[in-house]
Amino acid sequence: MPTITIAEADVELNDDGFFEVPEQWTEEMVPALALTEGIQELTEDHWTVIRFMRKEYFEKGTGPTVRVLGKTSGVTVKELYKLFPKGPGKVAARMAGIPKPRGCI
Repeated sequence: MPTITIAEADVELNDDGFFEVPEQWTEEMVPALALTEGIQELTEDHWTVIRFMRKEYFEKGTGPTVRVLGKTSGVTVKELYKLFPKGPGKVAARMAGIPKPRGCI
């Protein structure tokens, strides 16, 4: 379990790059996390998805699937794939500082 520094804070990640302790995450970390995912510019839709992912995780104990994201976050599935081209479920979860959602491969 590697510990890395993001936005001047040490955080624990698992081998797949997901936060071990979601409470270590801050919004100030998101730009650096985005760059590691190849996302150069964050839009309001990125933030909508990231905040929705965190809300769902803390309410339900897991992040939403891409299908649920597309139906309930206000961002369509098609747009999710434009925002997070390497896989919206996993990439958005990493950027939101939560564990990999159930159902993500």
